[in-house]
Amino acid sequence: MSIAAHIKNELQLPTSVVQGYLQDLSDEDLMRRPVENANHIAWQLGHLIVAEHDLNNMVCPDSMPALPEGFAEKHSKETASSDNPGDFCTKDEYLKYMDEQRAGTLALLDRLSDEELQVPAPEHLKMFGGTVGAVIAGQSAHWMMHAGQWVIVRRQLGKEALF
Repeated sequence: MSIAAHIKNELQLPTSVVQGYLQDLSDEDLMRRPVENANHIAWQLGHLIVAEHDLNNMVCPDSMPALPEGFAEKHSKETASSDNPGDFCTKDEYLKYMDEQRAGTLALLDRLSDEELQVPAPEHLKMFGGTVGAVIAGQSAHWMMHAGQWVIVRRQLGKEALF
């Protein structure tokens, strides 16, 4: 199995988990914080979408689809404390942008050889992974880490655990 195929397999679980956890949540539910001072799901979704876009572009410049104008700024550290639903997107918009960026990630993996995926990552990204492939594969853990927080919101709302 190629490195790209392995990374694609790793990305399947978080995609399924995220879709499952969000399927029966409303836009209002996305604004709920699991605990005081934690980030709500809406902000986390935007953060994850921006991170996937930016990290992949950092290891492979200009490889990802463009984000909507102002999207990254809406999901910066400075906006994490906002509880105004108007500052964020709808669930359908988040799912659309997530799908667009994930399609960009998969298309990127289709273009990269095992040798290109083993190229050392830029020094400032070493904490995310030592190679181009490791940085891209890290999307899986990042999405799962945040999705784990959504279980608390689901429980607060009386929703099923799902997995």
